Amino acid sequence: MASTAVSSHLTSLQTKHAGLEARLRDELARPVPDTATIQLLKKQKLRLKEEISGV
Repeated sequence: MASTAVSSHLTSLQTKHAGLEARLRDELARPVPDTATIQLLKKQKLRLKEEISGV
């Protein structure tokens, strides 16, 4: 992959990670957070974090 493509991919992954973080924060701020949604968001964040560290 070209350097700019890697950089673009990394930026995309970081943006997705930040979006998941925001959704997680929103869910945790609800009066009755949905634990299943929280677990799903955390798993998705972890997968993205692993992919980011591998780039």
